Amino acid sequence: MKLKTTPLFLGLCLATMLLPLSSLSEQNSPPPQLQPQPAGPSLPPPGGTDRQITLDVQVTDRYGAPVRGLQKQDFTLMDDEQPKNILSFHAVDSATGSTADPPVEIILVIDAVNASPETVAYERSEVKKFLRQNAGKLAQPVSLVIFTNTGTKIQEGSSRDGNALASLYDQYETGVRSITRSQGFYGAAERSDLSIKAVTSLVAYERAQPGRKLVIWFSPGWPMLSGPNIQLSDKNERQLFNSIVEASTGLRQARIALYSVDPLGLDDAGEIRISYYKEFLKGITSSSRALPGDLGLQVLAVQSGGRVFNSSNDLTGAIANCEADANAFYVLSFDAARADRANEYHSLGVTVDKPGITARTRTGYYAQP
Repeated sequence: MKLKTTPLFLGLCLATMLLPLSSLSEQNSPPPQLQPQPAGPSLPPPGGTDRQITLDVQVTDRYGAPVRGLQKQDFTLMDDEQPKNILSFHAVDSATGSTADPPVEIILVIDAVNASPETVAYERSEVKKFLRQNAGKLAQPVSLVIFTNTGTKIQEGSSRDGNALASLYDQYETGVRSITRSQGFYGAAERSDLSIKAVTSLVAYERAQPGRKLVIWFSPGWPMLSGPNIQLSDKNERQLFNSIVEASTGLRQARIALYSVDPLGLDDAGEIRISYYKEFLKGITSSSRALPGDLGLQVLAVQSGGRVFNSSNDLTGAIANCEADANAFYVLSFDAARADRANEYHSLGVTVDKPGITARTRTGYYAQP
């Protein structure tokens, strides 16, 4: 029997309410209380209207260490395999005092919808361990996002006071959502729907905030709802393609690099789902090629220039690896191509003319006429 997807998870809905975890001061003040606020600003139409695109580029050697001291002429930028002129170039390196302005923000997302209560408890312990290291003095400003059955709670502002953040985290219950038919296809579709709405809410909020953000999402990922028995109607293919375009464009315009950290660690090692996402990494050029798996957490992470961490029980180590990307990177800009049609996909590639060097950035964008 072939299953047909429902439109439940299709389209990026902005109806999820954003509830602020009120701004923290640098002092260890009493934890604030949640106060409702209107939903965040809407995403732009698919593709947006901006012509100049900014890329944050991580450059590492064969051992994964950051490569510092590169110049503009060391980089080659390819747009659909055609060289592009680099309009602006800036090196960020905390070791030399060349810092980002504003500083790169680390956003920790606790996913209590796609994980068990035991896993969420482990996440809490590891995140608090990270926040309280070095006597609670954080190297980068950090904010929290709590994703539960009651919606998505986003902290307004950020803080370098890890102790205050840990105390704030303790206030909020992160119980796992109880979903009708959670063991079947419709329960999986609901979890996927909720997760994509959470991404959309976060992107909509962060688009209004300046600077680069590293979003570390603790989750085994949401159901990808793809396979040989999954079919979409033409209408749902178009809706899904628009959602893919909006997600890609929103993450880029918000300057978000997304990092997927699987809290199941070694319990997930060897499972096919930890590598299945690799089937969906290629950019989607038309609605007829769109599949639900193209909106998977790990897929969005790689395409945004972030990373995927799994098969390790060291969550604090994974956080440190993600955070290290804020210490040294390069910021390039170029003029987007003028497309022949709306939402024309363009692949991106950045290389460095030195042996053993890898450059990591977002993998593509959707150009407009």
